[in-house]
Amino acid sequence: MSEAVEREVMEFDVLFVGAGPANLAAAYKLMQLAKAKNTEVNVAVLEKAPEVGLHGFSGCVMDPKGILELMPDFIEQGFPIEAEVHEDSVVFLTKKAKLKLPITPPPFQNHGNYIISLAKVTKWLATKCEELGVNVLPGFAGRALLVEDGKVVGVRTDDKGIDKEGKPKHGVYQPGYDIRAKLTVLAEGPRGTLFKQACSVFPLLEGRNAQNYAIGVKEVIEVPEGRVKPGVVWHTMGYPLKPDTFGGGWIYTMGNNLISIGLVVGLDAPDPRLDAHRELQRMKLNPWVMSLLEGGKVVQYGAKTIPEGGYFAMPRMYGDGLLVAGDSAGFLNGMRLKGVHLAIKSGIMAAETAMDALIANDFTEKTLCGMETRFKASWAHDELWVGRNFHQKFKKGVELGSLLNGPTMMFGVEFFPRMSSHHDHGTRQTLEEYYGEERYVEEKLPYDGKLIVDKLTDVYLSGAVHEENQPPHLLIADYDVCATKCREEFGNPCTKFCPAKVYEMVDDGTGTGGTKMQLAPSNCVHCKTCDIKDPYENITWTTPEGGGGPRYQRM
Repeated sequence: MSEAVEREVMEFDVLFVGAGPANLAAAYKLMQLAKAKNTEVNVAVLEKAPEVGLHGFSGCVMDPKGILELMPDFIEQGFPIEAEVHEDSVVFLTKKAKLKLPITPPPFQNHGNYIISLAKVTKWLATKCEELGVNVLPGFAGRALLVEDGKVVGVRTDDKGIDKEGKPKHGVYQPGYDIRAKLTVLAEGPRGTLFKQACSVFPLLEGRNAQNYAIGVKEVIEVPEGRVKPGVVWHTMGYPLKPDTFGGGWIYTMGNNLISIGLVVGLDAPDPRLDAHRELQRMKLNPWVMSLLEGGKVVQYGAKTIPEGGYFAMPRMYGDGLLVAGDSAGFLNGMRLKGVHLAIKSGIMAAETAMDALIANDFTEKTLCGMETRFKASWAHDELWVGRNFHQKFKKGVELGSLLNGPTMMFGVEFFPRMSSHHDHGTRQTLEEYYGEERYVEEKLPYDGKLIVDKLTDVYLSGAVHEENQPPHLLIADYDVCATKCREEFGNPCTKFCPAKVYEMVDDGTGTGGTKMQLAPSNCVHCKTCDIKDPYENITWTTPEGGGGPRYQRM
């Protein structure tokens, strides 16, 4: 149906898909370069959220290196900062205690960095782009790459007003646009829908390590006045995660009596029933953590996957008519748990490469390969090169991984040659392999609806909203797999690892004790964990109708 309809065409010189820090930095820089060269350039930024910033999610302590390069007077221009970091430490948690490490490893030293809300920062950056003449187009999801003769020539946006059966709704149906561009830059976050399509057009992953991912779950908690002072950073190790699970936590104090607390959990964890949201609730029960939070209430929640594979898992960043930046290109330092400064730098390099292409009127790989040339000569390359084997060393557990990473974290040296990484699919053990004959018993948590909250409460606090009468954006290839093989072997892990309670097994109505999968797509916070972690690769995350999703204000 969608192929036969007449579509309106919009044309730009450069189209940026995704209004995160990478593409907003790129659009801003490109307009600056064009102005310096007295060249007119028509630029657009496409964003699936109804407003820029509402899908912006990060920890987030920002190294200012990237924004300083983009905008040296960023503070004078009003860059939104929650607090400047003036105190930091690393603590090891047990269920009942806390032990502060005597030395804070250099990657976790944050003096001179800033605690920010990425939602606020991206909203602010978008206004700066618009002031320079960038067309910012929120509420439109990129649904398909437009490819002609092996070259990307733009993006088709989502059709709006389609019902659950895929039929146009009377009076509200609006076909998606074909947005054509000489150059398309993808920065959709990890595992983007269009990036996956690009990988079928160009050999972007050839010779690269498999990407490893983690999930970050985060709450912003309002605590009693005077409880904490802004600008304090704690990174946590140990509890609530088991020694076989990669990950760690953070607690950042923001202004206005707000605390950012979160947990990063490797999606290559062997436990098939691991639930990052639940682990975050358990983390808050540690007495020291509770002493910071007691009397407070959760005011916002969100989740996002993180590309943790490191330097060797970064894809090729170019193809004819195409550049890739930000998380889509793996610009994240897992050793530092930081990516915003790298995303901004990737955007700067994408803008410089785009300017070269515009001047030469050449949008082929011959010119666009300059993206990687710039990267290899940059401080971003040097930073990521140091931690190039960071995640891979944790394959045999946290203790060994920490030991092997000690020299790298303390002295910035790496003794190991390139270490391969495993694909997240297939690394989890079955219920029988992990638990043996033991019966899994889930610890009861003291949910109070304010500080220790269940998933549905947190989903409400994420602000997630989707048009209910639309085709599901979470595609299950074979529902029988859910009811049989996955149930028997893994215990339907999507019902656990999804941080938004999208997946639930319910009685199939046959009276035989069988179950069937039931979806709640409207809960989705767009983290894409299911697309990555499902053991049978049975779930595909696609973009919902533009404008749907979480409504982050403080993340």
